[in-house]
Amino acid sequence: MADILIDRVGSTLHLTLNRPAKKNALTPDMYTVLANSLNDAAGDFSIRAVVISGAGGAFTGGNDIGDFLNTPPSGADSPVFQFLYAIHAFPKPLLAAVSGNAVGIGTTMLMHCDLAYAGADAIFSMPFVTLGLIPEAGSSLLFPKLVGHVRASEIFLTGRNFGAQEALELRLINQIADDPVATALEMARIIGEQPPTAVINTKALLKSGHHEAVTRVMEVEGELFRIALESDEARMAFMNFLSKRAQG
Repeated sequence: MADILIDRVGSTLHLTLNRPAKKNALTPDMYTVLANSLNDAAGDFSIRAVVISGAGGAFTGGNDIGDFLNTPPSGADSPVFQFLYAIHAFPKPLLAAVSGNAVGIGTTMLMHCDLAYAGADAIFSMPFVTLGLIPEAGSSLLFPKLVGHVRASEIFLTGRNFGAQEALELRLINQIADDPVATALEMARIIGEQPPTAVINTKALLKSGHHEAVTRVMEVEGELFRIALESDEARMAFMNFLSKRAQG
């Protein structure tokens, strides 16, 4: 089975992270498939919306840590950054369906989604500082804009988890759903029946006030992230994380 499942449901493209044995932890190949799928969908008039979900009871465990240690992203053309720019620039409605863990990029990508639905079991976390890193995906701008400076600081600087109810209160998700995938697909279907040019233009207007600012922040984050990833501090934090996970 492929690590990314690609399905068409009417006018909706459904991308499923499908590496359940690894909690859908993301690899460079997975990022490349996701980025290419989004870029292709942007130019395909028959696709009106995209839904991203995870298989096997998890959304994603974030980046594959072993992979990041062995082959850290080296520039803006790295697969992870290509994916981040693809979701940031995607002109059509982007929806997420979250079950289980949404770690790191599993949470920050939601800030680029137009709608997001989560199961009651969803657990969100952005443990960048815990791993000796800094936030990515423009989240250092988007998250405090969404939840306020003090709440964003608390979550970023402690690396703590939060559940679906808090995510709803923080306006990170639209709804807690019994079946987030079915809910997201149904909402994508409804949006897909709207006049497509009006939908695209409305999304562009909704993002126009901060789109360029997010682009600039992502560039700075990317450079600082790459520097941090190569630091002794981050490598020690990664090793501590892996050791704790191995101990159960």
